[in-house]
Amino acid sequence: MNNRYDVIIRNGILVCPDGVQKADVAVSDEKIVEIAEEISGNANEIIDAAGKYVFPGITDGHVHFNDPGRTEWETITTGSYALAAGGGVAYFDMPLNCSPCTLDVKNFNAKLAVAQKDSLVDYGFWGGLTPKNLDKLEELAECGVIGFKAFSCFSGIDEFERADDYTALVGMEKLAKLGLPLMVHCENAEITRDLTSIALTNNKTTVRDYFAARPPITEIESVSRMISFAEETGCKLIIAHISTAKAVELVAQARSRGVDVCCETIGHYLILTGDDVERMGTVAKCSPPIRDTKNQAKMWAKLLNDEIAFVSSDHSPCDPKLKDGEFLKVWGGISACQTTLPAMLTHGYHERKVPLEDIAKLTSQNVNEIFGIQGKGKIAVGYDGDFTLVDLDKQFTLEAEALFYKHKVSPYVGDSFRGTVTQTILRGTTIFKDGKIVSKPIGKHLRPNF
Repeated sequence: MNNRYDVIIRNGILVCPDGVQKADVAVSDEKIVEIAEEISGNANEIIDAAGKYVFPGITDGHVHFNDPGRTEWETITTGSYALAAGGGVAYFDMPLNCSPCTLDVKNFNAKLAVAQKDSLVDYGFWGGLTPKNLDKLEELAECGVIGFKAFSCFSGIDEFERADDYTALVGMEKLAKLGLPLMVHCENAEITRDLTSIALTNNKTTVRDYFAARPPITEIESVSRMISFAEETGCKLIIAHISTAKAVELVAQARSRGVDVCCETIGHYLILTGDDVERMGTVAKCSPPIRDTKNQAKMWAKLLNDEIAFVSSDHSPCDPKLKDGEFLKVWGGISACQTTLPAMLTHGYHERKVPLEDIAKLTSQNVNEIFGIQGKGKIAVGYDGDFTLVDLDKQFTLEAEALFYKHKVSPYVGDSFRGTVTQTILRGTTIFKDGKIVSKPIGKHLRPNF
């Protein structure tokens, strides 16, 4: 048989759900159609992946590309370019810090129009849940949001109000009926507000003062409360960017008794410590704060024990001017969507022997399954032809000039990584290769399909 395909990747080492194998993979009409030790057919494009590991293209479940409305911070163009450079083929964009926020169908459509024109990679959108849009959840669900995002504390911008307990409870009741998940940024509003106010009154504005104003109990208490609401309503709950091992334990305990809850964590909670933040300064400020070395070790243990569902970047850039000033007062957010996979390979695989197939699940397969994105997230026949080619042992030092962000700023600039993304392929089309974007925007809107 003389089959002809659109693309064949030959001689690569495939990172599949059940392990790593040396095999060829063929794509036709954007889908994987054959995986074999040696594919005998021909193709319009043949990619020689000898010496490379072929991962499924990563999906970042948590980014803030701020477009439309705050394009001086980041844009869908620059954000999606950066994601592709880090091996990404899809992202789920948060309902803030774009402006207006994604709280109704009008603002959803405004964001969709930008992405249809500018997104290099595939995309899904979160809807927001605030006290003022409880009557808009159904229309956002009709638009195809992948879920809803709420804050149990101040979000950082006045236009996206925190969900008080009434809003959280009623919102979860509605979302349970809609069959869509709620992701919550969990920090106790009253404790963080009052501790911050006291610190400011006493001119305590250093890194350590910020940590003291947002101690672990603020996350732990809020996670516990949101789990109680989810257990009562039957709503699927996802804890955003979980930072403490104790909070992960609460999630695991709830799951064991049948609550539909899981959690994501972010690379910086696995890579950085409070001491690093003190050394780096405001570039590494985020919320919840980065914790201490002891907690970091426990977080890795939780990840290795399958208690953390997926790893995202929480890419949350801003105008660099907003990072100037005293630590407690400046904007909190880290730019990181270009480095998630290299960081997991460096600190997970090389340093801690996390299996490559587990890294693929944490950065691709699990997030697509959790959000009902069918046919995406793993290397298997019938799935999208999404691949990230990686030179697993090639080291590089991240330079600011290599970043595709609107502002070439990241706490990881100057850090060494082991595991270099050499090529990113979206549905059979190469979009990034050897440090360059090589495709026009071809992203498609992803909708959940449970």
